Amino acid sequence: MYQHRPPISSTSCDQSTEGALKLAERLCEERGERMTPHRRQTLIILLEAERPLGAYDVLERLTRSGIAGQPPVAYRALDFLMEQGFVHKLRETKTFLACRYPEERHGAGFLICRECGSVDEVCVEAKRGAFGRAARDVGFTIERTVLEAEGVCGQCSKTDA
Repeated sequence: MYQHRPPISSTSCDQSTEGALKLAERLCEERGERMTPHRRQTLIILLEAERPLGAYDVLERLTRSGIAGQPPVAYRALDFLMEQGFVHKLRETKTFLACRYPEERHGAGFLICRECGSVDEVCVEAKRGAFGRAARDVGFTIERTVLEAEGVCGQCSKTDA
């Protein structure tokens, strides 16, 4: 089961869906971007989701809300939200979840529990550690980092003990 952990901001204590939407809208305005109704509803869906969602799950929820009916609508909204740093895509499962740190451009790391399915986002600085050194050794420049780790979360570890 996915544990819903609301997005957080380093400068805002408001962790509600409404607070996260206001933050995203403010960031879009500062960047000269538009938060269209499709994009806004897609972000709401991911903020309120009980688990990471696939694109067709998002499309189904958009359709139920009366917003969309065609896959390109969902994909365009998801692409925009990822470009702005409001949403991440889990590569392994091809699912999407709202970013916990939307104000910061960061390397994202996801800790995925194989027992309960919880997903926790952490900031990673791969450029600085062993991974970054290995990349530099072969002349590679890291531009973006997304790490996914599967294991057992603290809650499930306590249950197993």
